[in-house]
Amino acid sequence: MNIRLHYNAPVILTFSLLCVILFVVNAATGGAITPFVSLGGKFHFNNWIDYLTLFTHCLGHASTEHLLGNLTFILLLGPVLEEKYGWRSLLIMILFTALITGLLNALFFHDGLWGASGIVFMLVMLISFVNVQAGKIPITFILILVLFIGREVYDSFKEDNISQFAHIIGGLLGSMFGFLGKR
Repeated sequence: MNIRLHYNAPVILTFSLLCVILFVVNAATGGAITPFVSLGGKFHFNNWIDYLTLFTHCLGHASTEHLLGNLTFILLLGPVLEEKYGWRSLLIMILFTALITGLLNALFFHDGLWGASGIVFMLVMLISFVNVQAGKIPITFILILVLFIGREVYDSFKEDNISQFAHIIGGLLGSMFGFLGKR
């Protein structure tokens, strides 16, 4: 019996690998690459790094727990979605979600932003559209919307270092992608 490893979800696996590599490098260098993998509290229009971090903030993570929590969902949901929508479409959705969460955070908040949680929430909402039939809204979508996004709205009133805003935006974008993908 000849069994080989298969790189079955190139976007998801590469994204996850980049998150791990950048986390290890950042930890090993005492946070030297944090400015490249996190969006600072204030956006500087004359700094090219701030434009880069509109996309790369989703690759950086604050702790091992943060990284593993996000990767668990990404590796669980991502391959199914990559198979359903294709690698190009999923890559565009990830980049668009990173850009929009980064832009909105830079425009409306003065808190830093890093981590793939917005991407995770996009994937969570998008997965509920995998078996949708034309003209029907899945009850699972409504339940996931209430449970995941509702909890984030509720948690947004807490004082913590978590960007519920990025979670909500990621979830809304995943919902939008799901609805648009079914047209």
